[in-house]
Amino acid sequence: MYRRHLSRALAAALADTPVVLLHGARQAGKTTLARFTAVPSAYRYLTLDDPAVLGAAESDPDSFVAGLGGPVVIDEVQRVPDLFRAIKASVDRDRSPGRFLLAGSANVMLLPRAAESLAGRMEIITLWPLSQGETEGRRETFINAVFSAQPARRLRAGEKSPPLAARIVRGGFPEAASRADDARRQAWFAAYTTAVLLRDVRDVSRVENLGALPRLLAALAARTGGVLNAADISRSLGLPATTLARYMTLLEATFLVTTVPAWRADLGLRLVKSPRLVVTDTGLAAALLGADRGRLAADPHLLGQLLESFVVMELRKQSGWSAPKVTIGHFRTHTGAAVGVVLEAADGRVVGIEVKAGAGVSAGDFRGLRVLAEQCGRKFVGGYVLHGGEEVAPFGKDLWAAPVSCLWGTGDPSET
Repeated sequence: MYRRHLSRALAAALADTPVVLLHGARQAGKTTLARFTAVPSAYRYLTLDDPAVLGAAESDPDSFVAGLGGPVVIDEVQRVPDLFRAIKASVDRDRSPGRFLLAGSANVMLLPRAAESLAGRMEIITLWPLSQGETEGRRETFINAVFSAQPARRLRAGEKSPPLAARIVRGGFPEAASRADDARRQAWFAAYTTAVLLRDVRDVSRVENLGALPRLLAALAARTGGVLNAADISRSLGLPATTLARYMTLLEATFLVTTVPAWRADLGLRLVKSPRLVVTDTGLAAALLGADRGRLAADPHLLGQLLESFVVMELRKQSGWSAPKVTIGHFRTHTGAAVGVVLEAADGRVVGIEVKAGAGVSAGDFRGLRVLAEQCGRKFVGGYVLHGGEEVAPFGKDLWAAPVSCLWGTGDPSET
C-alpha cells in the first residue's frame, strides 16, 4: 500500500473538525486512505455503493444519519445529496470533532444543495492520484525549497528511472501505475473513463444527453497544458457555448480536468485572463491521445505539452502538504511573455516556474520570468526553468535552471 502524504492532514482535521470531506477522482485512493486513517480508530465504514446502504440513505436521510451512532466513514457520499442537509442538522446539535468522514468521487461543493448545507461547516481535503514522491516513498519538499533563503542548496535531482516519458504515461492512479505494459494500462484507462462518464457524471447531474462527453474529453486532452479557448472547442465540436460550459463543470466536478487561473490581473499590464486547461492525470491524457512512451520520444511537442500538465499537477499535489501554503496560477501578457506556473504564498511572495522538456536551457527561456520578477519587485523570490537535464545552474539574480526531477528528488523519506 502506498503511503499518502495527506494522511497527517486528514488525521489532524478529524481531531478538531466535526465533518471532514475527502474527495477526489475515482480510484485515486480515497477509500484506502479513509480506512487507513479512520477505521483503526473505531470508525464504522459504510459505502453508498452498497445497495442496502444506498436505499436506506435515500429513503430517509434524517433517520439514516440519526441511527449511525459513533464516528462513521460514508463513502461515495455524492450519490445522495440529501445526506448533506441531514448531516448539517446533526452536527448543529452536536459539534464533537471527527463525527463524519465523508469520501466522494465528485466535488460536492459544485452541487448546489451540498454547498448550501455544508459550506463553512467542514474541512475539505482533495486527494489527487499518486505524486511521484508517493510512488517512491519520499515526502516531496520542492515548494518549501524554492521559497527558502537558499533554494539552490536544497534542490536535489531525483531518480532518472523510470525516465520522464514513462512517468508521464504511467500517471498516478495506483492500479494503472502498477501495470508495466502500456497496452494494458491504456485498457485500464479506457474502462475507467467509461465508468466515470457513465456513472459519476450522472451522480452529479440530471443531464440526460451526455453522448458528447467522450469527444469533449479527448479534445481537452489534445489541449491540456494550454490556455483554455472555449470558443475554439465549442466550434470544433459543434457544441453550444452553454452546453460546453455545463459539460466542463461536470468534468471538473469529477476531477477529470482542472483549470489554473490567470494570476493577478491588477498589475497594470495587459494580461491574458483565460485559465490554463489541465487534464488532471497525464496517464489518462496520454491514453486518450493514444500516446505511449515511443510516441512521446518521437514527438517533442506532445512531450512538452504533457510535461506542462505533469508539472502543474505535481505542484498541485505538493501544495496539499507544503509549507508555505500556496495558490497556483499562470502569467501571460498580450505581448507573449509567459510563465507557466506562478506560486504565491499567503504573504504575497511569488515563485515562477517554466517548463522545458529538453536538457538545453538558454537565457531566452527566462524572458517571462524576468517580466514577472520586474512586476513583483521585492515579492519575487525566484524563477526556475525546469528542464530534462541533470544540473542546477544559476541564470542571474534569483533565476535558476533545475532538473524536472527536483520535483520529487527534493524531499525526505516518507514518514506519513
